[in-house]
Amino acid sequence: MASSNIKDIKRRIKSVESTMQITKAMELVSSSKLRRAKERADNSREYFHAMYETICQTATESPISVYTRPILNDFSPLLIVIAGDRGLAGGFNSNILKLAESRIKELGGNARVLPIGKKAVEYFEKRSYHVVKNFVGIAEHMTIYRAEHITDMVMELFNSYKVNTIEVIFTNYVSPMLQEPRCMTLLPIPNVQTHDEVKRVKSVTEFEPSPEAVFSMLVPKYIAGMIYCTVVDSFASEQASRRSAMENATDNATQMIDTLSLEYNRARQSAITQEITEIVGGATSVE
Repeated sequence: MASSNIKDIKRRIKSVESTMQITKAMELVSSSKLRRAKERADNSREYFHAMYETICQTATESPISVYTRPILNDFSPLLIVIAGDRGLAGGFNSNILKLAESRIKELGGNARVLPIGKKAVEYFEKRSYHVVKNFVGIAEHMTIYRAEHITDMVMELFNSYKVNTIEVIFTNYVSPMLQEPRCMTLLPIPNVQTHDEVKRVKSVTEFEPSPEAVFSMLVPKYIAGMIYCTVVDSFASEQASRRSAMENATDNATQMIDTLSLEYNRARQSAITQEITEIVGGATSVE
């Protein structure tokens, strides 16, 4: 009986050790991907901040545009929901999908959805939402050209009055330990007419051929930039969340191995003690 118990404990230790090797490897891979994704996000932010400044500056010179004022009609809003392509990332996917579900309910349940990431695609297709188009496996190797392809689709929907607003739901990377699900409006461009710093330099800028033409040209580039930034930001958040989850799993596996090793040693000691007792008892009975 004791021998059987020892074998079971030893088998469990080997199983946990195998799992720990996997979680440790995934932790290291996520750490490596996180560094690259964070660099991409940091490198792109300044350019698109400058793009937003230009958008605001151009808007102050232009008449009120369809891109800057809310459209009051019964058209559906469009939600771009960015989740991960894989699981084992803690609460990363569930948090973003809960926020998306909550936002859809706030909008009356008639929103169109453009999911990015396998987990988002699976979630919305299983629930019969109006999925405009889905994108899987693009986050890790996201480029501005792919962002422009997505932008062409959403701009066509907006310009043809099939949707009246475009929002993106993504996870903002704050730090390796903190990632925040966020909902951000892309169109109409929010707060673009109240940018005080832009208004101060309004008089020294000239636009050719006209502010309206420049503004219309810049809007798709701005949207593409925001889509690129949010996808890259979400991918960095996914890797940070997975690294943290795998680190915790590795720590838990280490503690479990320590506990099982202690239990194994006790069982083995008990078995040895029992064998010695039986030998002594047998020797005594012979005498």
